[in-house]
Amino acid sequence: ARNTIFLSSALGFAEVLDARDIFIGVNAVDYSGYPDCRPEFIEAFETLANLATAAGVEGARPFVIHAPLVSMTKAQIITKGLQLGVDYSITHSCYCPAPDGGACGHCDSCRLRAEGFAAAGAPDPTRYAPQEQPE
Repeated sequence: ARNTIFLSSALGFAEVLDARDIFIGVNAVDYSGYPDCRPEFIEAFETLANLATAAGVEGARPFVIHAPLVSMTKAQIITKGLQLGVDYSITHSCYCPAPDGGACGHCDSCRLRAEGFAAAGAPDPTRYAPQEQPE
């Protein structure tokens, strides 16, 4: 439920700043083990945001949760990031990184990321832990 935590923190911060647009980088491909990556969850949280806060209930402008990556393939996300100049070498998606911070190469997230780079025809700059390459 980490996206619930991320969105809850963002919602509190947005209310203090008087902002109404909240962005999150979830992707439905990750739904296999992470139900808070689904469009239904994002819609439900948006409803909650507008029911659970003074700004949502009393304000003239509702909160809107934006999830621009939710229906993209991993290859599309990689391609768009490269077009925007994302330095993927300083990122990873691993849920089980090694003590040195290298990605494990085996968890679902590592495998999906590696498949995304391959499908996009782009080299994978992910720093994997020694002896750990995605299968």
